[in-house]
Amino acid sequence: MIYKRVSKVQEEISAIGLGCWNFGGDWDGFDEQKYIEIVHVAIDAGINFFDVAPVYGWYQSEKILGKALKGKRDKVLIASKGGLLWDENRVTRNNLSKESLLKEIDESLLRLQTDYIDIYQMHWPDSNVPLAETAEALNIMRKAGKIRYVGLSNFAQKDVEEMMTYTDVACQQSLYNMLERNTSSYHGIPLEYKAEAEVLPNVKKWGQVFLPYSPLFQGLLTGRFSQANNFSKDDIRNANPKFAGDAIDKYLDAANEIKKVADEIGRPMSQLALNWLRQKPEVTSIIGGASSVDQLMKNVESCLWDMSDETMERLNQITEAFTRD
Repeated sequence: MIYKRVSKVQEEISAIGLGCWNFGGDWDGFDEQKYIEIVHVAIDAGINFFDVAPVYGWYQSEKILGKALKGKRDKVLIASKGGLLWDENRVTRNNLSKESLLKEIDESLLRLQTDYIDIYQMHWPDSNVPLAETAEALNIMRKAGKIRYVGLSNFAQKDVEEMMTYTDVACQQSLYNMLERNTSSYHGIPLEYKAEAEVLPNVKKWGQVFLPYSPLFQGLLTGRFSQANNFSKDDIRNANPKFAGDAIDKYLDAANEIKKVADEIGRPMSQLALNWLRQKPEVTSIIGGASSVDQLMKNVESCLWDMSDETMERLNQITEAFTRD
């Protein structure tokens, strides 16, 4: 395994992490024992970074990760999130208030069966709560030993800078992959940052962990998508407007060109997409999901070889249009 280090975090972090969203059944299928096995194999393969959130599987993903890490907690870093709540109809809302966050952290610790979370990330901004109030809650958690590092997910860079005046921010998580390099939305939600143009230079300058989420564009960069009928009716990816109607065409066209490059160098397309991210110095750990041990090991293998400068340049040419998306 390749490990990376940044100045804000004491430990080395595996270049490939494990994203646990699919553990809760939001994506096709649910098999708790299979997911626990995936976590154990990941640790044996050298993965020490696990990314989860209460909303993933509506609490189930945190519970499963907690079960899987029994007796292994000291071997890993857990990154979870706060500030995203939902009602009985599973309609989400952002809440970064001090009162809510102090309640959420205790509930996450119970589900994860641990005394602390290594990186506690604010899932989405909340314009109704001052950043100073959110930071106050985070500082209370850190003083109590419930969290070790603060992270921000999907935040505008001006807000990251303001938050840094109230508390130390060690990590940023943003939507970033070959076809969403500076994209303006996620599942129809506006994003107030440009990942490649703004976030990457800042994490380098500030010595922060950078976690690109959706590194395979929710599966599109595996090369298995078609024009339609990619998901079952209950799959949450049906809600992504980029996959609806004609909107998917430009992404499929680019993916087909990327697939040609992958075939030429004899690598799976998914490995090409992950390796492209791994070789960017600002990227710390790639949050890759896995629905099987085989898929997990393919993710691990993706960071164990070096892409040539020529291949990197070809991929950048194919995806250059998406730097302006």
